[in-house]
Amino acid sequence: MASNPSVFTTANVAVAPEDPLFGLMKAYREDPSDKKVDLGIGAYRDDNAKPWILPVVKKADDAIHNDPNLNHEYLSIAGLPDLTAAAQKLVVGADSPAIQEKRICTLQTISGTGAVHLGGLFLSKFHPQKPTIYLSNPTWANHNQIFTNVGIKLATYPYFSKQTKGLDFTGMIQTLKTAPPGSVILLHACAHNPTGVDPTQDQWREIATIMRERNHFPFFDTAYQGFASGDLNRDAWSIRYFIEQGFELCVAQSFAKNFGLYGERTGAFHFVSGPGTDASTANAAIASQLATLQRSEISNPPAYGARIASRILNDPVLFAQWEDDLRTMSGRILDMRSSLLKQLQARGTPGSWDHITSQIGMFSFTGLNEEQVKALRDKWHIYMASFTKNGRISMAGLNTHNIEYFAEALDSVVRETV
Repeated sequence: MASNPSVFTTANVAVAPEDPLFGLMKAYREDPSDKKVDLGIGAYRDDNAKPWILPVVKKADDAIHNDPNLNHEYLSIAGLPDLTAAAQKLVVGADSPAIQEKRICTLQTISGTGAVHLGGLFLSKFHPQKPTIYLSNPTWANHNQIFTNVGIKLATYPYFSKQTKGLDFTGMIQTLKTAPPGSVILLHACAHNPTGVDPTQDQWREIATIMRERNHFPFFDTAYQGFASGDLNRDAWSIRYFIEQGFELCVAQSFAKNFGLYGERTGAFHFVSGPGTDASTANAAIASQLATLQRSEISNPPAYGARIASRILNDPVLFAQWEDDLRTMSGRILDMRSSLLKQLQARGTPGSWDHITSQIGMFSFTGLNEEQVKALRDKWHIYMASFTKNGRISMAGLNTHNIEYFAEALDSVVRETV
């Protein structure tokens, strides 16, 4: 019997390119070398290169499993109320005018990715101007796909300076000044991914001034609060400052990194309406539309990670222990940065490497080129992200057992290609 002709042939559906980061992870797993080093992974590792379950997460997990009232019923469309309320306070501050004036709404999401998507979908559907969104150059690669998939036009603003290996603040400000009024500006609240370069507080103030003058809309992405510096309040400073300045804005918040809940996909999306007499009424309407969008896509978010995060955020004793765990993770990263710089300086490695310690968070742009990254992989079995074009490494992949080996390898390839 003859079949109907296929619609979905290769003429209509091309093979999609492999995700470069997951391809890198696959190549690392298949490498048989006992010296191999994974510097591409975007997840915290302990000093033995093993995944680390935060002690406070273990404690909360045990309590949940021993709860006789535990069930597996659906959460509401907006998620676990105890989590969303606590997430608000964590990111904007318990005394924030946005909370006091009831002009912030929050939905639990599928981690930070889901939060970015929900925010992009809302802007695509309801922003009357259909503005372009400006992403930093570079930015987290998934930003491009998420916003493109919901029909938002993309543009970029300069961010990373190849010369200084720091912030191209002049280029960033110039683009903010010339972008069409009312543009959406995607901002990394702290520990910029993938560069590890953050504005200073004075620079954030200037960014806010320009954005207010141009009536730009801030879209904050925060995945490293508490993980970047070890201080939850410091890492949320930029978001809270913009709210204090009266901005209408939104925030995508992830609990993957700072709780180690990578696979539980726990996050939140916050929309903060601008101050005004009808702000709380408008925000309630926004919350209803966000819930409608969420219902059509995931119905309601997963409960397990939400229960863990909620228990920790709402228990003062567990919260204090969580802060200790955050300092453990951020402190180890800072130690690796300092140790790597000392190793390179001791070897007299050509070039300046001060950016290793001036950058912050999980990632560092080393400044290595594609040829050098390839040499590290082929000769030394060191896997790092060549697709970023700046030799991005995950500092979490370094430890006291492999940092000398990595420094030796880096020194070697730099000298061979200088």
